[in-house]
Amino acid sequence: MKRGRLLNSELSYCVAKLGHNDMLAIADSGLPIPGTTPRIDLALCPGTPSFLETCTTVFSEVQVESLIVAEEFATKSPTLYESFIQLVKTQEATQGHPINISYVSHELFKANTHGAAAVVRTGEFTPYANVIIKAGVVF
Repeated sequence: MKRGRLLNSELSYCVAKLGHNDMLAIADSGLPIPGTTPRIDLALCPGTPSFLETCTTVFSEVQVESLIVAEEFATKSPTLYESFIQLVKTQEATQGHPINISYVSHELFKANTHGAAAVVRTGEFTPYANVIIKAGVVF
């Protein structure tokens, strides 16, 4: 049995395949997912798993180079956004380098999901709670 935090086999496989600059999206339950992009559906019921729980677990397995978020996240869901930023700061400290965050319109964010290795659907019911992770390298 795996020793890491990430137990979902489909998500674990996807993370293991990520190369430098490959993208993985973590989404709230309402984000439209392109039919051509693989979907990893973790949603069980409203709020489970949460966006932050999912990000925390994925961050524990991925070297994060940069992130893409919709600019609406900060203005429409400020409480969750601030918690997310604290999580990013923790990840920066763990990795030992800053993580660049690019802010784009929600429409451009959705367009960027077409290039993701997968979109991970959570049970999050907070609007705009979505992030695209660009994988880095560990050396």
